[in-house]
Amino acid sequence: MRLMKETATGELAHSAPPPAPGAERYRALDFANTTLALPGSRHLDLLDLAETATRWLVEHDLAPTDARLHEACAARLRALRDQIRALLASRIDALPAPDDALRAVNDALTAAPAAALLRWNPVQGLHRVQAHPTDQIVDHALAVLAADAADLLTGTDAERLAVCESAPCRRYLLRTHARRHWCSVRCGDRARAARAYARRAQSRGDTGSND
Repeated sequence: MRLMKETATGELAHSAPPPAPGAERYRALDFANTTLALPGSRHLDLLDLAETATRWLVEHDLAPTDARLHEACAARLRALRDQIRALLASRIDALPAPDDALRAVNDALTAAPAAALLRWNPVQGLHRVQAHPTDQIVDHALAVLAADAADLLTGTDAERLAVCESAPCRRYLLRTHARRHWCSVRCGDRARAARAYARRAQSRGDTGSND
């Protein structure tokens, strides 16, 4: 089946559902969900272009508002996202963590300074700043997202990790209760409608077989 790819620019970005439960607490969860499977064999990638990747980083306080990323930077973001998704999937399925995914997260963790550095100027005197100059914006963002993913995967919230069960969506979420199976109202409505349709089809099939 041919997959239709949509760019995350203009009105096409409105195809994206609201953030999944848990994304307000873990930016890494929202990061993992920047690739979306939509009904009708469509796919939306919120990091597909340098422009959209820049916008996502700015909106999540991971880059200054005047940042300008190149495609190579966007590609690095997409690569880490795929590895974080692999780790989330392995954690949910209770499978061994993929070596490539572990290596990618650890590389990102060590690519940028984790501590705020000590600086001095005549106005502020001694103060600490998180250094991420223009050529290290992506390194900084990757380090923050990798650390956030590591905290999620090793903390108590990892027990609440789940994947949306409303096809074709495969977004990750934190269950707010044991019976939560969907990442959004939209997905829940679609799943209920699909079940209702299946029941009607089954009923019609059963009736037809008795004729």
